Amino acid sequence: MSAALRPARPGDAEPTGDILYRFAQDTPWMPKLYQRDETVGFCGVMIARGWVTVVVLGGQVAGFIARDGQEICSLYLANAAQGQGLGTALLADAMGQSDRLELWTFQRNTGAQRFYARHGFVEAARTDGAGNEERLPDIRYEWRRS
Repeated sequence: MSAALRPARPGDAEPTGDILYRFAQDTPWMPKLYQRDETVGFCGVMIARGWVTVVVLGGQVAGFIARDGQEICSLYLANAAQGQGLGTALLADAMGQSDRLELWTFQRNTGAQRFYARHGFVEAARTDGAGNEERLPDIRYEWRRS
């Protein structure tokens, strides 16, 4: 089954919101700050701003990336879609549109750290989490085209 990338549409707020909500619910160290409907609404706002690209697999949204200019705000995959190269496809698409990207990830998210390092991102800063709403220590990563 092949995957396809496309700009998100308003109707994608629900599946992207579900993916993001499931991550928060299924990750033991992640604070549970928002209800499902709030998360869907947040994804709807990012979609309305034109930030979101989705990856579709088998006719279903399997993941998404949200990018505001050079900043990657979100990159999430449904649990069943992980390990199939879909995150790499979303990231490669963003890298193909920019000479520089940056993002934040939580220090406890070691899988994300390995993923971004594998794709050429380098650590630029660490914080104690006082500046993010989750209050979790985080890391800023940067990527620049060679």
